[in-house]
Amino acid sequence: MSQSMPEPLASEGSALTASAPAPKAALSELSTLELAQALAERLSIAPQDWHRLKANRNARASEQAAIALVYLLRNNPQEALPRLQQASGWLDRSVSAPPCPTHGH
Repeated sequence: MSQSMPEPLASEGSALTASAPAPKAALSELSTLELAQALAERLSIAPQDWHRLKANRNARASEQAAIALVYLLRNNPQEALPRLQQASGWLDRSVSAPPCPTHGH
């Protein structure tokens, strides 16, 4: 991957960025890709929130869909598709949260 961002498929997200909403003028200065990357960062599940949100279907689907959008905007559909499928799986309940790797089997 040539730029930062997208990664999480099933288990981990990057840290959330806590910031106030940007003024409309500032948003218009950002590219579509930059907006999508900001959304993906905002929707990613931070490590400290992992246990609380790992089974939250809406949070997990949102995270994956936003990452997929970034890949699509980077003209990388082969990376976007599995993330869209993962988002769909969270919504249709065909995907479940894996056990926590730090708690053993």
